[in-house]
Parts: sequence; structure tokens; C-alpha cells
Amino acid sequence: MSMHTLWRRRLAGAVASVALLTGAAGAETVLIHAGTLLAVPGQKPLSQQTLVVTDGKVSAVKAGFLDAASAGAPANARTIDLKNAFVLPGLIDCHVHITGELGPRSQLAEVEDDPEETVLDGVVYANRTLMAGFTTVRDLGSPARTGFALRDAINKGEVEGPTILAAGMMISITAGHGDVNGFSEEVTHALRPESICNGADDCRRAVREQIRKGADVIKLATTGGVLSNIAAGTGQQMFEDEAKAIIDTAHMMGKKVASHAHAAGGINLALRSGVDSVEHGSYLDQDSIKLLKEKGAYLVPTLLAGYTVVNMAKNSTTLTPAQAAKALDVGERMKASFGNAIKNGVKVAFGTDSGVSAHGTNAYEFKLMVDAGMPAAEAIKAATVNAADLLDRSSRIGTLEAGKDADIIAVAKSPIEDVTELSRVQFVMRRGTVHKQDGAAVTFVPKM
Repeated sequence: MSMHTLWRRRLAGAVASVALLTGAAGAETVLIHAGTLLAVPGQKPLSQQTLVVTDGKVSAVKAGFLDAASAGAPANARTIDLKNAFVLPGLIDCHVHITGELGPRSQLAEVEDDPEETVLDGVVYANRTLMAGFTTVRDLGSPARTGFALRDAINKGEVEGPTILAAGMMISITAGHGDVNGFSEEVTHALRPESICNGADDCRRAVREQIRKGADVIKLATTGGVLSNIAAGTGQQMFEDEAKAIIDTAHMMGKKVASHAHAAGGINLALRSGVDSVEHGSYLDQDSIKLLKEKGAYLVPTLLAGYTVVNMAKNSTTLTPAQAAKALDVGERMKASFGNAIKNGVKVAFGTDSGVSAHGTNAYEFKLMVDAGMPAAEAIKAATVNAADLLDRSSRIGTLEAGKDADIIAVAKSPIEDVTELSRVQFVMRRGTVHKQDGAAVTFVPKM
């Protein structure tokens, strides 16, 4: 018998043992007693509620702490006691880079690390993200097909992590934010992705390439970026016919579009062209505010990314001189633009740009949002109801209502009163599977 076969048989035995304890796979009913339940962020929390979870879905929400008989559940239904906790929907981060993390060897990793290593890094980062209470993320840029591979493994139950909607590679122009830079010409040509395009026709091709590979969403860069290792700045870097070709092609093929955009010119270009979300929005002007509201597009602020790169520029040598100069300017501008956006009623969806910041620290974004003037209740809504709407997943996630995925988290105290509670998540359930309870990870058994 091969070692591989022996491993699979032992794992199958472990799965069978778990099934005996919890009931047949996919058929378990769980009663969650919630001391305080924020079933629909934006509405008033309820006291002493029971969530009935069946086959990975919320099948009912009932008042009181009910037993199986009174809840209409099977007699062997399991009960999870969260009577002293504040329970709410799993959090959603609309902007992560799940297979990488910025650090001193980031540039070297581009030429030294194989895709297999990148995927394994992603497994670690996905676990940290899930344990932080984020049950769904939108991955807006991973090399090759690494983000797709990780997404698919999680969906199959082979790897522990949040539900991932993946963009693949960012669509960018030559010398733009998504192009390869900082290497010799020979290495640059070898690393340059097929998502680089020039002219409307070529940009249509680039979109179709990402969709062919499995993209759930398309990301483009209409401006420069902080982490481009060139001093070209963060201004507009794409022409209108290119941006419109990308967005129209994606929409034609049923995909939403997110635009990396710092300077107002690139923000407004993306909005005029029909983009669904503006990522960063560091230099929003009054035209940007008007267009965001007129088009119904979302702002995904990523304040944590700005906070992180400012600290790196001041306290480390991780960033190159060109990157550091941009970081010091953009980080401060982000906060001011976000404050102006919320004062003017712009729609906001939660996003961190984690991968720039450390994975698993996503919830620090809430504090930064509140510090910039957003009420805690609205920040939570941005990471649940609003984020689900942006991702076209409102029928499945964002609230805890009958028929929706059992993506559920809990904290000790009300995050509406102290939003930093969301950095101390004690319970995590994703699609009916408990991954963390009483602040500790629960043993994960992959599906066979």
C-alpha cells in the first residue's frame, strides 16, 4: 500500500469519526443561542435569539433560546451557546491580495518563488483571514492562476479559508501600475503578464484572457500606484477608449469591474466608463463625488493600506525611494477623501488591500473608518450588507436571514459601541462549519 493511499484511508476514517459526532455530512442541524444578534446590519440588534442552521444555511431566526423541540429541529440537533456574545454576519473584505504579503523580499519573491509556493502562502493567509472573521473576500490580484486555484480548493472543502471571488491579474497598460518594473529588461519581458494591454482592442483581449482563466470579477488600473517601483506618480495612466473597452467587455460577459484609482482624473475616467467600484479613491474631487452618486458605484477606501505604507515609509526600508515618496502623500489623502465621501452620502463597501497590510489584521480598517468620521454601525454595514451588494451576493451573504449561507461570527461585546471588538473575533462559522470557537481554532478536516 502506498503512503498516499494510507494517508487517504486514515483521513477518510477521521472524516467518518467526525460524521458520527455531528451527524451525516451536509445534514446537521445546529441551534445557535445568540445573546445579542445583529441579523441585519443597519437595523437594531435583537436580544436572546436562536439561529437555526441546517445544511450550511440559516433555516430560521427565532426569538428566545429554543431547544430542538420548540425550534422544530431534529431531536439530535446540536446547540452552540453564544448567550454571552454579540453575533453578526460573517465579514466581507472587498479588496485583498490573498496569495501575497508586502515585505522586504517582495520584489525578490517575484523571480524566486514558483506558483506552487505562492499558492501555499495563500493557504496560510486564507486561514488567517477566516480566523479574523472574514468569511468572504474579493481577491483583486494574484499572479498566474494562484488565486483561482486557492478559491477552487476552498470551495471543494479541501482547504480552510473564506469564500473567494477572484480577479486574476489586473488589467493595466505598458509602464502602468500592473506592469513589471524594477528588473533588468530580460527579466521584465519574462515576467510581464498577458493582462498588460495598449489600445482598446488589445484591452478587450486582456479582459477575455482573465475571464477564460476563471475570473469572477475584472480589475483594471486607471492610475498609477504607490507600489509601482517607478516615479511616474499616481495620476491617470489610461485613455478613455481603453478603460471603456475593458469595462464594456467585462459587463458584456457578466462580470463586475473594480478600478484601482488614486488621482481624480483616473477615478472620474473609470466612473464615466461605468465601473462598479473605485478602489482607494485617494484624491476624490467634487466631480468624483457627483459621479459616484450618479452612477451608484461603490467606494472601497482601503484606509489600512494607506496607514501601512505610511508606517513603512517612515520606519522601514521595505519601500524603494520612489514608493516611499508616493506612500507619504497618498496615505494622508486617503483619509481626507474618505471623510468627504461619507459626508456626501457616497456608497461605501469595506476593503483593506490586505497583502499590503498583514493578512488577518483586516479588522483594523474598521477603526480607521470610524476615526475618519463613519459611525461604527455604518462601517459594519459596509462590511456586510453593502459588500454583499457590490459582490452581487446579497441573496447569500451579508445578513442572517432564512435561506442565506450560515456565515456567522461572534465577539464578546457590541462592536457598535466599540468597533475594535471586531479585531477580537471569538467564533467563526462559514457555510455551517465551525472554524473557531471560544477564541480557539477548531480542527479542520478536509473533504474527501
